[in-house]
Amino acid sequence: MRSRTFYLAVLFLTIPLLAHSAYADSISLGNTAPFAVLAGSAVTNTGPTTIDGNVGLWPGPVSALSGTGLCPGANCLNLTGTIDATNGVAMNAQGDLTTLYTTLGLKPLTTDLTGKDLGGLTLTPGVYKFSSSAQLTGTLTLDAQNNPNAVWIFQIGSTLTTASGSEVSIINQASNANNGLFWQVGSSATLGTSTDFEGNIVALTSITMLTGATDDCGRILARNGSVTLHNNTIGIGCTAEDVSNEFGSNGLSGGGSSGGGGNAPEPGTLLLAGCGILALLALRRKI
Repeated sequence: MRSRTFYLAVLFLTIPLLAHSAYADSISLGNTAPFAVLAGSAVTNTGPTTIDGNVGLWPGPVSALSGTGLCPGANCLNLTGTIDATNGVAMNAQGDLTTLYTTLGLKPLTTDLTGKDLGGLTLTPGVYKFSSSAQLTGTLTLDAQNNPNAVWIFQIGSTLTTASGSEVSIINQASNANNGLFWQVGSSATLGTSTDFEGNIVALTSITMLTGATDDCGRILARNGSVTLHNNTIGIGCTAEDVSNEFGSNGLSGGGSSGGGGNAPEPGTLLLAGCGILALLALRRKI
């Protein structure tokens, strides 16, 4: 009878923690949430660029905005949101961007990918680290495994670069999920020509999108440097239907314009479960 009670106790302790706590820690976008583009020093655009969301600049001066007038025009924006330059709204967004950058960098890693090309890989939700630079050549597949709380975080020590025509493809994602994909970049990011990218790029310095590169479900967020655009498409308002048409999965807008976020893996709770089981094992030996 005691043995049966023991095993029931182990089962009772382990299952709830494994089921609910592996994705327990919320990642808040805060005041960055409405911004599809946010820069520290300048925003420069060439050609017609489509942006679903706001454009922000702080502390750079208004004169550092170039090619950001509304279309039609030679260098213009098809913009659904507003432009906030050197005002309190942009300042608060940059403050929360600093917090977001720090928070992402503190997440305990799942896998070290240093030295590997992201192209050709299929990755399940987790925290992936590059000690230095990260390169994407070809297609990176992210498999959410139908997990409505799936989150990927890439911690990149220096630069993120994609080759021309590269792609981030998201599969097996729940249609009603509030998911997130975050790229924390230690210096600058460059998306190559016609790259089909996804997720929130959170760079310490600058972000450049070359001709025709897209980020339909995410944000281009540069803390200290500039954002350079060239006939691109960026959107925070992607829906399950939007991305389903492209990938058969849900969008990664990070919780919409109200400041939501995703749930990141929290290994500490799994450690707690393990400690509890060890304690029960020790108790059983005494019984």
